[in-house]
Amino acid sequence: METEERLRRTFRPRISCYTEFVLRNMTITVTEEVARWARLKAAEENTSVSKLVGRMLEHEMQQSDHYWRAYEKVKRIKPIPGFDASKRATRTELYERRR
Repeated sequence: METEERLRRTFRPRISCYTEFVLRNMTITVTEEVARWARLKAAEENTSVSKLVGRMLEHEMQQSDHYWRAYEKVKRIKPIPGFDASKRATRTELYERRR
């Protein structure tokens, strides 16, 4: 009985302590010239090459996602009834109205 109790306490299911995203490792292959540039750029920003590349990829992802979200939003815009951009006033007509 004592052994069973000890085993139960020892082999309890473990609960994950992660509450946020877990960073993932990646392996990339670059030319020597790119590697040299990345090391210099990382040194200028006082960071590691890994963090530099991670930030660059994240920025690229956000820019791409932002563009496509905006594109989808524009596609959903319905025309305004009674408004036709092809019938706009000319520049001359606009200036004549101001007088």
